[in-house]
Amino acid sequence: MDNSAIERKKPPTYWIGEGGGWLLRHVVSGLAATGITPNMFTFLGLAVNSWAAALFAMGLFRQAAAVLFLAGFLDMADGQVARRVGRVTAFGAFLDSTLDRYSDLALYMGLVVHYTLIGRPFYMALAAVAMASSFMVSYARARAESIIPLCKVGFMERPERLVLLIMGGAFNRMAQVLWVIAVVSTITVIHRVVYTWQELRAGRSLPAADATQIS
Repeated sequence: MDNSAIERKKPPTYWIGEGGGWLLRHVVSGLAATGITPNMFTFLGLAVNSWAAALFAMGLFRQAAAVLFLAGFLDMADGQVARRVGRVTAFGAFLDSTLDRYSDLALYMGLVVHYTLIGRPFYMALAAVAMASSFMVSYARARAESIIPLCKVGFMERPERLVLLIMGGAFNRMAQVLWVIAVVSTITVIHRVVYTWQELRAGRSLPAADATQIS
């Protein structure tokens, strides 16, 4: 089979991915040429997420979804720019991860404020549960990887949560989205706890694993 036939058989999703990758590479090249540092992009991402959070608090869900889409792009761009300009550092990764947590908290706090202002205590509590369970997904992985080599099991990572929040805002289905995030994030945390227990029982701990508790 010649190469042209193989090219024709590739699914549409392949070409969507290729097109998205081509666009991202060219945009990253342009951003790298501006001289803005990767850490500055990280702080800009926090600012844009905070903007989206304020829009959520005001009940402007569709506008918030559009801003959150931009924030997601910036989240991808900072790491890409760092690699392009050769400025990948341990501190940069730490800063990016830390500010991502603040971004997540801001978004859910925006929703908590919104449901508080409109007098919907049940959904206010649901947003708070979604916020806590989302934070625990990240914490469970970070803590597990201090004692085992890797803990990436489970589905509800940060990109999936952001996509769900964008969909919830764009289609005005935030209540359903919060249910999904709260339930699936909790399942993911349980999965990571069980997986870490299994890895430790199998003797696959890190050589210098710290078994002490942290507060």
